[in-house]
Amino acid sequence: MEKAKVYYTDFRAKLGEGLPTKLQRLMKKAGISEIDMENKFVAIKMHFGELGNLSFLRPNYAKAVADVVKELGGKPFLTDCNTLYPGSRKNALEHLYCAWENGFTPMTVGCPILIGDGLKGTDDIEVPVQGGEYIEKAKIGRAVMDADIFISLTHFKGHEATGFGGAIKNIGMGCGSRAGKKDQHANGKPTIDAEACRGCKQCLRECANDGLSFDEASRKMTVNAENCVGCGRCIGACNFDAISFEDSAATKVLNSRMAEYTKAVLDGRPNFHISLVVDVSPNCDCHPENDAPILPNIGMFASFDPLALDQACVDACLKMTPLPNSQLSDRMAAEHFCDHHDHFENTTPNSEYKTCLAHAEKIGLGTREYELIFMK
Repeated sequence: MEKAKVYYTDFRAKLGEGLPTKLQRLMKKAGISEIDMENKFVAIKMHFGELGNLSFLRPNYAKAVADVVKELGGKPFLTDCNTLYPGSRKNALEHLYCAWENGFTPMTVGCPILIGDGLKGTDDIEVPVQGGEYIEKAKIGRAVMDADIFISLTHFKGHEATGFGGAIKNIGMGCGSRAGKKDQHANGKPTIDAEACRGCKQCLRECANDGLSFDEASRKMTVNAENCVGCGRCIGACNFDAISFEDSAATKVLNSRMAEYTKAVLDGRPNFHISLVVDVSPNCDCHPENDAPILPNIGMFASFDPLALDQACVDACLKMTPLPNSQLSDRMAAEHFCDHHDHFENTTPNSEYKTCLAHAEKIGLGTREYELIFMK
């Protein structure tokens, strides 16, 4: 496979041109105009940030992307899918309120906002994974798959499990429905917290395998382990966070599943990818807080290849000097520090990302070989 082209620019802005305009120039330089968008639905996948977190991408960047899509004749919408864990984005209503509070509204971004997997995270579609080794069919938010064209707009940052959160994580994990996220994150079957269970039976309506049993005496739901297939649809049905999966997948398995979910999202339609290496927090934007950046702001990257894009971003990060008074500098100054010669692994020693990149290349998601093209 020949090298992928990754286009890059820094955050220097000349007089009369703001960074959103510079991002639009980068997108056009990278070739987004080659995509026929005339009268097509265009999904722009991004992360709206958990309430309390301030490191997510500003809405101004989302508007810049949406405006280019409209200029090319497309019909853009911003999208993300509901989270598996309790928080501000576990159903579409709370997710939209969270997005609005963080500044993402049709007025500020210039296009509608749709939650990809519906009200409770159960509106998904099973998509075959070509060449998949871990996932036969990925459970992807229906609105994401209904789009004719897919664009990812990613905040590139650290991550407590996968080392960093880049384009592949934004797409693979982000586009999975609640059941799809469970598919990637967890093995095994759910447990039900009896104290949190209200006996409403909403989960029972979603179970197609007789995997749940209701005790009329206690008015509580329990898992029928013999019948349960671990599909995760009951999670989205519960309004009270009573259902969870505790048997977490090993990081290397999680990475591989995430790459396969990304392939399911992208196969068969035009796609384009943007990553901004800015406010590089040590943890995911899913946290209701963000720690100080571990690395300096580097720049904006764009490519048709999400794997090459992730590789270019991580390579750029590894060339940087860690910032003082950060989680990374604290780790490096700690007694008995073991240097992994990798900023992300040094920040969170139990994290790992190389498996994801290797597996993504193995299944044909893209290439790790790239040509970096700088735009002033």
